[in-house]
Amino acid sequence: MVSTASSSAALPPARHLSVPGERPLALRVRGAKPRGGTVPLVLHFHGGAFVSGDLDSGACLAELLAGSGAVVASLAYPLAPAHRFPDAVEAGYAALEWLFKQRTRLAGSGAPLFVAGEEAGGNLAAAVALMVRDRAHPPLAGQILVSPMLDPCNATASLRQTMGEATCCKWMEGWQQYLRGPMDAEHPYAVPGRAQRLTGLPPALILTSGDDPMRDEALAYAERLREAGIAVHSGLMPPTTGWPDSLSEQAAGECPCAVEVRGHVRAFYQAATPPPS
Repeated sequence: MVSTASSSAALPPARHLSVPGERPLALRVRGAKPRGGTVPLVLHFHGGAFVSGDLDSGACLAELLAGSGAVVASLAYPLAPAHRFPDAVEAGYAALEWLFKQRTRLAGSGAPLFVAGEEAGGNLAAAVALMVRDRAHPPLAGQILVSPMLDPCNATASLRQTMGEATCCKWMEGWQQYLRGPMDAEHPYAVPGRAQRLTGLPPALILTSGDDPMRDEALAYAERLREAGIAVHSGLMPPTTGWPDSLSEQAAGECPCAVEVRGHVRAFYQAATPPPS
């Protein structure tokens, strides 16, 4: 069951998805089905290191995804530490199942279904893609991971460049709040970057940048997917994006590298062959 709540005139209204046994999940849908046509349907997860963020803080990427020719549903998933792994992943899967049932109404008959996210949201998108593969439903056309937070190791060169002399950072603290204990770090749905089996996943678009602290783990995941036989489209933006922080800023104007990002996303929508419904 979905209800609609009033919102700012500048934003689409928030909808609330009822999930059995859980509090209602808020979604915001951007874009519209063309008359007599079909466009991709994307479930989007915002960033915030698992502990912060909402529908508005994820607007930057959501608008880029929608502006590239899709209907995009952003999800306000349950946050840590009140909701540790696997609550957010299970909420994401429930939202994806709902979108699949509503795909004709929202995006047209046979609309291809995608997951997408930035930073911690990139982790959740990758995790939901793994869950979809293992549960064999719903059919997923692709996954879009932007500056994804995939590995709690926090020892990559790109992250050390950002941290400098610091011994802790918000991403490390976010992982500590999200995972219930050391054993969770071995679970592929919690840490997709360490998943042992990557075969059978949908095509992936992985975007990072020269100044992205998650750059190395993003590129490593892209390479592991390729080695597993997954079609991967990847792009390295210039070292001036401010990613991932700039993706959550409520600034006027377009997001960093907006033109380049839309180009990558449009090409990915077109290249990903929708599976049979």
